[in-house]
Amino acid sequence: MHTSRRNFLRQSAVMSGALALSSLPSFAARPANGYRLTVMATNWGYPGSIGDFCRDAKDAGYDGIELWWPQDKAAQQALFAALDQYKLQVGYLAGGHDSDYTKHTNQFEANLSAATSNGPRPLYINTQSGKDYFTFEQNAALIDISTRITQRNGVPIYHETHRSRMLFAAHIARQFIEKKPDLRLTLDISHWCNVHESLLEDQAETVSKALERAGHIHARIGHPEGPQVNDPRAPEWGKAVQAHFNWWDQVVRRHQEAGKPLTILTEFGPADYMPTLPYTRQPLGNQWDINVFMMHQLKQRYGK
Repeated sequence: MHTSRRNFLRQSAVMSGALALSSLPSFAARPANGYRLTVMATNWGYPGSIGDFCRDAKDAGYDGIELWWPQDKAAQQALFAALDQYKLQVGYLAGGHDSDYTKHTNQFEANLSAATSNGPRPLYINTQSGKDYFTFEQNAALIDISTRITQRNGVPIYHETHRSRMLFAAHIARQFIEKKPDLRLTLDISHWCNVHESLLEDQAETVSKALERAGHIHARIGHPEGPQVNDPRAPEWGKAVQAHFNWWDQVVRRHQEAGKPLTILTEFGPADYMPTLPYTRQPLGNQWDINVFMMHQLKQRYGK
């Protein structure tokens, strides 16, 4: 029977998945009352409508979705209707984008305020905050804005460890962690692996401080030469997979022991985050399948 290259890649990845993750140390914990794991789907790279996306996320077994706060009123109403129809939770990406600091700040505050006060209450806001070239004081002021908004409406706001943004590198993030006790993080540590061209073995103390502040996780696996492995099920990525699960284990255990809920987004991205073949730009892995695989692994490992 003829097997297409795409199907061969998919079948090979599925067959090798157990090899990549079976070597992980077991994770055992006794969650206190109040702990709850909510796994979110990303619409990044999804080609269909918001209704189709919510349907597919629900059918796959996700608890909710994460997407950029829509500016358009019609898009907001379509989103709210789909969330209600498929009984999904929601978390928003929101923030500023302008390179001019004053404009960026105004966008940042306006978008965070809108995302936390319209439609169904989000579980959280994830913000890719500031710019890596803003001053410490400028970026710190954005943290203060997010703290005021959370105090006003109770929605947690997490600042993502993201390249090109305020928390683009571990040693830079540490400065904010030490100066801003209210700072809470979205841990996307794949970015730091790329920035520091390592699995952060030489920054263990700084990473530990970040793990203590993490309230939300973006579960993508990076490596020293990039922010995303082509397929976490492939055995050649075993070391990177284990490093990321070791970090996530610590965040999850802290939430379990404290009896606090935790949200995790599966965030393997499309081309060009997903490596591709030259000329054809054919992805080397299936983004949707990989994210669903990760969702099941996370629920199996960290669910109650």
